[in-house]
This record gives sequence, C-alpha cells and structure tokens, in this order.
Amino acid sequence: MTTHRAIRDGLPASHFQLPPGPWATVLQALCAHFPAIAEDIWCDRFIRGRVLDADGQPLPVDAPYRLGATVQYFREVADEPVIPYAETIVHADEHLVVACKPHFLPVVPAGVYVRQTLLNRLVETLDNPHLVPLHRIDRDTAGLVLFSANPASRGAYQALFRERRIAKYYLAVAPPLEQLPFPYMHRSRLVPGEPFFRMCEAPGEANSETVIEVLRRGPKHWTYRLQPITGRKHQLRVHMAALGAPLLHDRSYPQLLPQQADAAEQPLQLLAHALHFTDPLDGTQRQFHSARVLSEDCLPS
Repeated sequence: MTTHRAIRDGLPASHFQLPPGPWATVLQALCAHFPAIAEDIWCDRFIRGRVLDADGQPLPVDAPYRLGATVQYFREVADEPVIPYAETIVHADEHLVVACKPHFLPVVPAGVYVRQTLLNRLVETLDNPHLVPLHRIDRDTAGLVLFSANPASRGAYQALFRERRIAKYYLAVAPPLEQLPFPYMHRSRLVPGEPFFRMCEAPGEANSETVIEVLRRGPKHWTYRLQPITGRKHQLRVHMAALGAPLLHDRSYPQLLPQQADAAEQPLQLLAHALHFTDPLDGTQRQFHSARVLSEDCLPS
C-alpha cells in the first residue's frame, strides 16, 4: 500500500509500521514501542487527530491493531531548543534541492528536535511539503544534504545511493597518520556498540570502506579528504578513531566523553564537502560543493 504523506503546520508526519505483537489496539502498540511517551499523551494525540492511518485519515483511540499496518503520527516536543545556526541552499530545481547545513542542526526530527531541523526549514522556505532527504548526515556534522523535491522522480535519485552511483567527499581535521601510505583504503566490519547510538569495529567480513587522502599536513593536525564507499552509521568517525586519528572535537569516538552544550567554537571537524554524480534524468554531470570551512589553521592550501 502507498502511504499518503500527511502534513500538519508544514511538518510531515512520522511513519511507524506495526510490528508483530500481542496488542489489541494501535494505542497499545504505540505505547509498547515508545515507552517514553505516556499513554495519556498518546490518547490526547488520537483525540486531536494527530495519529493517522496510511491514507492520512485520523484513527480513533480504539483503532484495532493490524500487523504491518502503517500508522502516521506527528511528533510534539515542549520547549524545543532553538538552533541559531543557518543553512544555505546550494541548488534548487523541480526535482532536486541541495542544502548545506551547519553543525548541530539535525536533518530530520529526532529527540528533542521537531521544528528545528533542516527538513522543516527547507519545507517552510521553499513551500514544498514533498521534500524528502535522500541521505542523512549526523547532527554534529556540517555540509551537503541532497533532497528529492518531486515524488515522480524520487526513485531515480534514491537509486543513486542504493547502487553506489554517487561520490561523497568529506573534509576532516584529525591528528597525523604518519605510518600510512596515501591514498589509503580502510575496511572493517561495523556493528552497533554501547551505548546504543555508537558503532564499533568487530571481527568478521568487512561491511564498510573509506578512502583516506591527505590534503594538508599541519604541525598538530592534518586535513584529510574522506570518501565513504559504503554508508554505515558513524563510519568516518569510527574508521579515523580506529586508525589512531580521532576527528578533532569528536566526543563520541574513540571514547564517549561528557556531552557539552553546543559550542560554536568547538564543532566536530567533519564537513560533507562535495557530491558528484550523473543525473539519472538527463545524464548531466552534477557536482555540488560546500562553501563552509573547518578550522582555519588546518585548511588545505
């Protein structure tokens, strides 16, 4: 079944496909899957028409559970923090939008952020509720994100990522890796670690690959260009830390450090710098580059 994407106040609904379970109602399934949200809060959302079926129709509080059914709901957060850093639009046409996000801004709603996201800002700026990110970068990472602007052509652009027909290049600042021959290909097996949001390398067949090049050798830090061949969560951060060169200001790798309030003077030194691909609609060679920079004393000459 095709889901009708619901929009409220310019925000797209989140989707949840009902998993196997013993529940009699959709409400029970939601409460079990999202234990941090109290039942009375879910009931209030049902009453206010904030929980919908796949067609975008409001569900009653006693809507029966049905395995595999798609439920749409609108996330709500009280006292959402304001992120004062601005994104830029690098390119926009009928089919594609390329935006360059600042550090600390999430791409899509997550955690305490609903309205303060790159997606929501672009939906409001471009007045296009059909925008969908074709890939993600971490909230801590700055740089380019590609969005589909037209549902009719979305599949063609999604295939670029699925079939690895798009080249992604990052800039990163980290300690020297004197012992490695460059360019260097790092391969490893990445698996979920502890706590749940971290990744780690493990024995076994490699499922991640990154090409590492050096752009500039500074006295304390080098500037690297990183090309992820695969797209595993936190791949670049884990790979560099595993090699002995954790990214500057990375508070999650190789060790989990106390998280600090977002500090403009100490952002993670990782930038999604460039996207190169052949446009699947007309064969045009597309190359998009970010104008953002990392630490001034570590820039490529």
